[in-house]
Amino acid sequence: MKARTTSAPVPMAPTLTGKSVRLVPFSPRHITGRYVGWLNDPEVVRFSELRHRRHTRQSCLRYLRSIREGGHCFWAIVASGPPLHHVGNIAAYVDRPNRLAEVSILIGERSVWGHGLGSAAWSLVVDWLLGAGGMRKVVAGTMTANKAMLRVMERSGMTLETRHSRHFLLDGEEMDVVFGARYREADA
Repeated sequence: MKARTTSAPVPMAPTLTGKSVRLVPFSPRHITGRYVGWLNDPEVVRFSELRHRRHTRQSCLRYLRSIREGGHCFWAIVASGPPLHHVGNIAAYVDRPNRLAEVSILIGERSVWGHGLGSAAWSLVVDWLLGAGGMRKVVAGTMTANKAMLRVMERSGMTLETRHSRHFLLDGEEMDVVFGARYREADA
């Protein structure tokens, strides 16, 4: 896992709070055995390119370091509870000169799937990036088989812009990838 680099540093990801989730800057304390387990769970990473490698505490620490050094934003998603608990992560790979960010998300805690926490976290991040984060455009991509992610993108106001046909293999089947975007409002 290697993060893309930018030419200008971005301020550290702020804490963002919504009704059902709180996003806190990801730190080494979030790299627990449970967290590493999510990354190695085939069902959790089914639609992610993370599925192609084995993850360890050390690989996670290297990834966190690359995110920080690259000037990107990385949050732990904490369910508002009770009790408060880390349920996933969300990252924004920032291209500061172009005021562009690419967002990705992983809800690792299967017991909260389908409860809207991913959508809540996603919208908090996209709204922040297009507001105080100073971005003009936020993008994301997913396999067409990932219906839950397509709904998250749509709910956040993203529109589909591009399709890459037969781009990835999922269980040996060629899979299209679609990319969505949302732009900063002209008056914002």
